[in-house]
Amino acid sequence: MNYTLDVAALSDSGKVRPHNEDSISQRTETGVLVLADGMGGYNAGEVASALATELVAEGLHGRCSAAGEGRPVSNAILSRWIDEQVNAANTAILHRARADASCAGMGATLALTVFRGRTVTVGHVGDSRVYRFRQGELQSLTRDHSLLEEQIRNGLLSRDEARRSHNRSVVTRALGVDPEVDTEIQVYDVRPGDIFLICSDGLTDMVDDDTIGSSLAATRHDLQLTARNLVQLANDCGGRDNISVILARVAGQDPWWSRLYGRLRRAA
Repeated sequence: MNYTLDVAALSDSGKVRPHNEDSISQRTETGVLVLADGMGGYNAGEVASALATELVAEGLHGRCSAAGEGRPVSNAILSRWIDEQVNAANTAILHRARADASCAGMGATLALTVFRGRTVTVGHVGDSRVYRFRQGELQSLTRDHSLLEEQIRNGLLSRDEARRSHNRSVVTRALGVDPEVDTEIQVYDVRPGDIFLICSDGLTDMVDDDTIGSSLAATRHDLQLTARNLVQLANDCGGRDNISVILARVAGQDPWWSRLYGRLRRAA
């Protein structure tokens, strides 16, 4: 399948925080998109997120470039690259925190995508998320590493109760906490027309998935407008945190047999 990526990104400090601790980085030519949400102190959070995005994005871009544009790379190898780059960023954050007292205790959550061939590899640590919008339906491709998500999985809270909880910001994994970080990595298929959303919890804590999906459906042909609308929705709902989004639309043509299969499914 031949396709290109249309990408739009936007980061906003929100209506409450005095500065922006989110960071985004993109290497569209190799399909690498990275977002980090920083934590800890006045400047330390933005230092951690910037280290995370640049080290992960540049490292993965370099490896994918060296492998050759469009050349197949196995899912196992790509997953290993992601894990190694995320852990390199984790080590850099820990070293910086130890060397600079103003950065003590800093950390970051992270979400990323690497588009390669007919698949996208998704990695995340913490509660920054990746979604896929396909044929009018929004699907979360990540599951938060958070106290709330553990309580939901254990049946202690419903989704509605979780949205009203005061523990939304308690994550169970992050960069800059332990010497090694466990990156959750999954591989998904890619189809022309798919839109992928990477976002910080400044969006998802303010705006529910149904509203995000409706916004994507309404303005999906203009990614810049969609990015602005999502940030505005979060601010309209209070904007209590920094808000960052990366949108990537797969532009291309399905092979004839895939289009035929789609028509048959819709007619069934």
